[in-house]
Amino acid sequence: MSKAFTREIEGDDDDITLPPLPTGSKNYITPQGYAALRAELFALIDEERPRMVDIVHWAASNGDRSENGDYIYGKKRLREIDRRIRFLTKRLEIAEVTDPRVHHGGDQVFFGATVTYVDEADVARTVTIMGIDEADSLKAQVTWVSPIARALLKAREGDVVKLVTPVGVQEVEVLSVRYPQT
Repeated sequence: MSKAFTREIEGDDDDITLPPLPTGSKNYITPQGYAALRAELFALIDEERPRMVDIVHWAASNGDRSENGDYIYGKKRLREIDRRIRFLTKRLEIAEVTDPRVHHGGDQVFFGATVTYVDEADVARTVTIMGIDEADSLKAQVTWVSPIARALLKAREGDVVKLVTPVGVQEVEVLSVRYPQT
């Protein structure tokens, strides 16, 4: 069958769905998280995109584009880069930079706190409350909209708070609250 009669449907490349924020809330982020997103955006704009444009230009100059892997992959990668640039731009526009260092020495849980708590099974855990775009679960970071963060926010050391889980309501006790030094 001729390539002229087939068309791959690639979906809506222009639709960017951002992770949901609670209605009426802001996209809180630490200064380090903001700087990391900004650095990624500029690296894409200044380095990776121009490099891919050069590759696509070179591949297009080779002739037949229908079976040119470099051209096809390059165009696909350019779309991915452009989509990520749009995503980062939108996220940085709505970001509310909040520095957790202002709470250093405090015992109440706010954004950016590293909290150690113990659950009903006497299992102690430590999490750091971060922004949606910067939290890394592998580093024990949770987003400020996660159930555990929502339960812990505004609690103080020694408080017992209720955590709603799929298996029911649990009580967790806040053992310690730490913030980065100024």
